[in-house]
Amino acid sequence: MATRVNLDLHDELKAFGGKDLDLCYNCGNCTAVCSLADDGGSFPRRIMHLLQVGAGERLRHSVEPWLCYYCGDCSTQCPRGANPAEAMMATRRYLISRYDWTGLSRRLYLSNAWNIAAVLLVIFSVLGIFGVAHGPVVLDHVALNTFAPVHWIEFADLLMGGVLSFFLLTNAARMAYWILGDQGVPRIPPSAFVKAVPEFVVNFATQKRWRRCGTQQGDATQNRRWLTHLILVSGYLTMFVLIVLFLKWFQTDTVYPIYNPQRFVGYYAAAALLYGTTAFAIGRWQKRDEIHKFSAGTDWMFLLLLFLTTVTGLGVNVFRLAGWPMATYVTYAFHLAIDAAWLIVQVPFGKWSHFLYRPFALYLVKVREMAEQAAREREEGVPAAA
Repeated sequence: MATRVNLDLHDELKAFGGKDLDLCYNCGNCTAVCSLADDGGSFPRRIMHLLQVGAGERLRHSVEPWLCYYCGDCSTQCPRGANPAEAMMATRRYLISRYDWTGLSRRLYLSNAWNIAAVLLVIFSVLGIFGVAHGPVVLDHVALNTFAPVHWIEFADLLMGGVLSFFLLTNAARMAYWILGDQGVPRIPPSAFVKAVPEFVVNFATQKRWRRCGTQQGDATQNRRWLTHLILVSGYLTMFVLIVLFLKWFQTDTVYPIYNPQRFVGYYAAAALLYGTTAFAIGRWQKRDEIHKFSAGTDWMFLLLLFLTTVTGLGVNVFRLAGWPMATYVTYAFHLAIDAAWLIVQVPFGKWSHFLYRPFALYLVKVREMAEQAAREREEGVPAAA
């Protein structure tokens, strides 16, 4: 079957951040120095070639962009300064915009105005809801659950979680359809989808491949980056679980002792988020490492919203312990508004979606490997495993 060429693909990738594609002459040096290219994937070279020749359909079927963890070794060693690492990052942004059937991801990545407007729309909408639908304002003591009844907030959290899951899962389904729908993938036995689940869980929880990335820069540097990322991830996952699944336990007017798990878990999430967002923001500001030299508006918005969510959450706790009712209520409203903006805009459509697509891509690779193994066994006449 003939390959359809997209003459606009080259320019599209430039809009998503791959601005130096013209400099690449496909020498293959990027693949030679990549510590993750030993698994049969010839990235970044193959992806650079697909971008240059406009092979949009083959790019859509490709899983390689998600196997890159952006250490920057390829860009550092590129003899032409073509910056293949940023081209891979731009490709991931482009693919996210293709997976997203709503078209919102594309607008957020290509327009800072859209990004800011979407965030402000959510923030002011939540503040507006609080302005007309809050509970009684008690001023002689802090009564947060009177001002914002926990069952109201819990219902809103569960509703939002369901909506966000719908967008994420439907976009992930499109990703799987394209990657596994490639003509080169044999028929997949249903059991492969179940047997490959541990691959997703382990990589989702640990991002372990990142520790193999960037060997040109030294193990210590790469381990530090991996640990910083893992701490940040653990912080926002802890926060997400607390506000969506355990809100009745976490949002209470009872002040527990400092050693109580309720306070300890909350303080851990806050500390992890503050450390992670500050470390990554400093890196992006200083631009010393290859990974931080090029930042899109969505990168900064992700860190800013997460940082402000953490600061306002700590503010609620401080004002509550100090016994300042009005400061507690106002800060809580802003905290939920910023948190909602981060969840609604960033999780299904923006920067956070990388966190799902990376391990999901590895899951799909495992499914494909199992399908290929089953096909070989059929050809050799090996009985199928029970």
